[in-house]
Amino acid sequence: MREISVELIRDTVARLAMEACCHLPQSTLDAMHHARECELSPTGRDVLDQLIENAGIAASENVPICQDTGLAVVFADIGQDVHITGGLFEDAVNQGIAKGYTEGYLRKSSVAEPLFERKNTGDNTPAIIHVRLVEGDRIALRLAPKGAGSENKGALHMLVPADGIEGVKKAVVETVRHAGASPCPPMVIGVGIGGNMETACLCAKKACARDADSRNPDPRYAKLEDELLDLVNRLGTGPAGLGGSVTAFKVNVEFCATHIASLPVAVNINCNAARHAEAVL
Repeated sequence: MREISVELIRDTVARLAMEACCHLPQSTLDAMHHARECELSPTGRDVLDQLIENAGIAASENVPICQDTGLAVVFADIGQDVHITGGLFEDAVNQGIAKGYTEGYLRKSSVAEPLFERKNTGDNTPAIIHVRLVEGDRIALRLAPKGAGSENKGALHMLVPADGIEGVKKAVVETVRHAGASPCPPMVIGVGIGGNMETACLCAKKACARDADSRNPDPRYAKLEDELLDLVNRLGTGPAGLGGSVTAFKVNVEFCATHIASLPVAVNINCNAARHAEAVL
């Protein structure tokens, strides 16, 4: 049994929050540069030049890439041979979010109650935490800040098996078409297939937090990722929604087991600042 203190978890989460909000992953930067080479529209190329410049300024000055530093989504794989000492894991994560968003001067965007008072919590807590127990004696953390502009344009489609792969493609394309310029394209799009209502959405969120250069290990789903990307880019929405050939950098697909009568499809969209940071304790 290996011991990991809540202080280490707190400080790591705080560091990841500041890193994710100020430094794009290399895979996202590479995708931006590749999109700049592929974009056919002069206006689209100009937008991508500005996005690349903005990312460089954010990294060099250690300031947020975007003013919407989002809700903090944390994926945690906790080894079953880990003993967390000094407190509770969830408290440590939320303390880390509060520390990182305060010390990093990141915008606090969380309201405690969604409908009536909508009072800001003041420290961007609580985080959205997804925990999975795995083998081993380590904790793997991936923090993905998620802004509202892109999050608001996600969708869940409860299809049936008869809809098949064409139904999946139609659901994804129509979701992106409806999103238009609101998610600040070019986007990274996460698609979750299978499970039920909540697990399809979780699959989509996990897909959205993957690196832009990753591929589903199942060749059938990797091929579907490519086909969906091509269909999305044919929409012509383009960078910043001003028209062009690059509406998305990447489509990532995750899947899970489902009911014999179900085919849920969830679509979660990241803006051009497809941000995440990770650490292993």
